[in-house]
Amino acid sequence: MGPMATPAQRRHEGQPATPDPDRYEYRLLTFPRTTSRAEARRLLTEHADYGRWELDRVRLTFGGVRRVRLRRKIIRVVRTA
Repeated sequence: MGPMATPAQRRHEGQPATPDPDRYEYRLLTFPRTTSRAEARRLLTEHADYGRWELDRVRLTFGGVRRVRLRRKIIRVVRTA
């Protein structure tokens, strides 16, 4: 692909998609290596159930730290009166 490739084309080349700040809000959570998978799953489930967050990306670093990016859609209120 050339330098004028669209974001969808770049995504297919293996490059990660950039966050869309106009449609979503993001929250970054960091879990130390001492956090069990069950505990991390429980915390992420609470965010999903009560805060309407969805999983966007999980990164496991070389040191064992988990970095999780959550996102949720921004709801724009339109004035009707």
